[in-house]
Amino acid sequence: MTIGQIHNRGSFLDNLAKNLGRERRSEVVKPQWQHNPQWEVYKGYSQDELVEVLKNQCKLIHTEVHETVTSELSTLIPHLIKQYGGKSVVTWDDPRFEEAGLKEIGDEDITHHVWDPEGGEENLSFSATADVGITFSDTTLAESGTVVLYSDKGKGRAVSLLPVVYIAIIPKSTIVPRMTQAAKHIHDKIENGEQVASCVNFISGPSNSADIEMNLIVGVHGPVKATYVIVDDL
Repeated sequence: MTIGQIHNRGSFLDNLAKNLGRERRSEVVKPQWQHNPQWEVYKGYSQDELVEVLKNQCKLIHTEVHETVTSELSTLIPHLIKQYGGKSVVTWDDPRFEEAGLKEIGDEDITHHVWDPEGGEENLSFSATADVGITFSDTTLAESGTVVLYSDKGKGRAVSLLPVVYIAIIPKSTIVPRMTQAAKHIHDKIENGEQVASCVNFISGPSNSADIEMNLIVGVHGPVKATYVIVDDL
């Protein structure tokens, strides 16, 4: 079969429509809903008000929160790493780290690995044993305390999933009310023909599970602890 070619799609859809008792639809128009309550949640909130919503939600998802400014990040992040007893750190290959003065986090006590797009297994091996993983948040959902990460060649998923401690640096400008705004952002990029991430990760605090009799257990897999660092970049 030729790569990228779909065979017999037309006949399959024709048969499906026939069994549904209607004509095959070649164009679908998005309906105009009379009510859109999803847009009313935290409508009109300022960034400062959304920060408070986010901080309150973090109390419920067992996530520590720090607030700072960009000029203080290069001091705060190493402090947090050492506070958690971190000896090894993995970060994205992301220009925002250099802009924030975090290009070189390591010292004689901390080994720092930057995700290498050509690194392959080396990246995964380091991440699997790293004490701390650090990324920037691309979009942040105040309602659920969620950081949204758009994967890219220098932004491996393992950085936020495998280390014991996960630190998310959250630019204040990235905070939106809820999932509604994140979904619209992705939808708009697709509508405009822009490249979208092959994987979008939604992370709400440390790993947890309530599968057994609804008893919440935090730190069952993935990051045992999560910390959000909100940076006033406005």
